[in-house]
Amino acid sequence: MRRNCLNFICFTVFVSLVFSCNTDKNENNQAEEEPTVPSLKFQIIDTLSHDVKAFTEGLEFVKNKLYESTGSPDDTTKSIIGIVSKSGILDQKVLLDKKYFGEGMTILKGKVYQLTYKDQLGFVYEYPSFKKITEFKYNSHEGWGLTNDGTYLIMSDGTPTITFINPNGFEAEKTINVKSNGYGQTNINELEYVNGFIYANVWQTNKIIKIDAKSGEIVACADLSALKSYVSNIYPKSMEMNGIAYDSISKDFYVTGKMWPKLFKLKLQ
Repeated sequence: MRRNCLNFICFTVFVSLVFSCNTDKNENNQAEEEPTVPSLKFQIIDTLSHDVKAFTEGLEFVKNKLYESTGSPDDTTKSIIGIVSKSGILDQKVLLDKKYFGEGMTILKGKVYQLTYKDQLGFVYEYPSFKKITEFKYNSHEGWGLTNDGTYLIMSDGTPTITFINPNGFEAEKTINVKSNGYGQTNINELEYVNGFIYANVWQTNKIIKIDAKSGEIVACADLSALKSYVSNIYPKSMEMNGIAYDSISKDFYVTGKMWPKLFKLKLQ
């Protein structure tokens, strides 16, 4: 089901979204004294259905298909990787054993890479068959988001540190610390690399931050709270935003959240 009536949201967020999107500060009034992070405006292009049982942990657009990875916090959810169908239900390609909590995933050079939450373990599959090839270990205490820049796997772990991993030997090649005006940004979650920048969800918020992939500096921020309010009116159990994918042909972004009934196609300005 497409082209839902969202004119009121489009008008609000595209025309009126001019407030700052500061990252959290720990000092009393320093956030007011320091330069604010520029707001990243967005326009809703389309809406699609999304499975409310999908506890979204990763989203990626490859060869005109939208892939999603999910976690399993309870018995009603599963840790899977699948292709998002027109109905929003995932065409399942991978199902993890219940002992694992699935996290971010990315597709790079004919392989699919998937993280787990607390096992310091990742899985590698052939693409597009999704036949399991191998497993790999990583040093971060937890696995959160995963993307790639065409060379490296790029991983978040909930801290301000983003790690660039060699996809062959799985060594950590370099790291960046995500920050704004000198303050580290924690809770970096799902990731999407686009033309020298990393777009990231911030856990337990409905913000997307745009990060310089070389310096780690946050250069812009989009507050999509209006979308969260909209989906919560449809399905009250909807949780925070998580999931960013980019179509390099149309230049559109796809975003959704954990157990959201909708997935949104956006233009980020």
